[in-house]
Amino acid sequence: MNDARPIILKIGGSAITDKAEEAQPRTDIINRLAEEIKRADLDNLIVVHGGGSFGHPTAARYAIKEGYKEDPAQKQGFAETHHMMTVLNGLVMDAMILHELPAISIAPSSCFMTENGKVKIFDDTILQGYAKLVYTPIFYGDVVLDQKIGFTVLSGDQLVAYLALKYKATKIVIGTDTDGLFDSDPKTNPNAKPFKKLNLKELKELQPKLGKAQGTDVTGGMAGKIAELIPAIEAGTHVTITGATKGLSIYRALTDQSVLGTEIEKA
Repeated sequence: MNDARPIILKIGGSAITDKAEEAQPRTDIINRLAEEIKRADLDNLIVVHGGGSFGHPTAARYAIKEGYKEDPAQKQGFAETHHMMTVLNGLVMDAMILHELPAISIAPSSCFMTENGKVKIFDDTILQGYAKLVYTPIFYGDVVLDQKIGFTVLSGDQLVAYLALKYKATKIVIGTDTDGLFDSDPKTNPNAKPFKKLNLKELKELQPKLGKAQGTDVTGGMAGKIAELIPAIEAGTHVTITGATKGLSIYRALTDQSVLGTEIEKA
């Protein structure tokens, strides 16, 4: 990357799709988020978005995350899952270009390989070139080849943590469909208590209590997302989790303003 340490924005699939209905985008939210990213005007931003109801159902149907089982149907499922993610990414890119953002889509399947589900190879030659020209790279959760199990799912949360560690990100902003972390599911419990600030120790204690995602999620829901983030937090990266479905939350988080959500620091 360039000399500036990056800020990484993760846009959750739960925010930009309706996870209760397969392949149902929330185009109004996608468009508003692009507007907020444009307004933030950051030269060192990396964006990663999740799959929501586009990638997860197909990946689950063909058991892609578990690896290749010599089943021809799985090969088709791998191709279908990647295609569904490119469809969602296309909608995200439509909004970025509409708002005149110099954004470039980068398919993880073209530059990442894993080993037993963990990133083993990342060729960042192209990313480095785009960084020099100050483009905003747009990654997304994708299916990738795996050196041990044939192929698997490389989640957006894995990408965020890996890129944050590799490039020593100053902060990570996570946009979800809730205003941060709660002691129970705020969608079903109106009395759920929000956590405004957490340190690493408190986060680790909270992790087992975090609920499962609504709808199909092959990457472990919020508990899985937190597990991926912990190494980046241990390295000193500040994390903000806020609601991407509410206007200006992402803009405020990207520009270091107070935001409704959860702030997480190492200590």
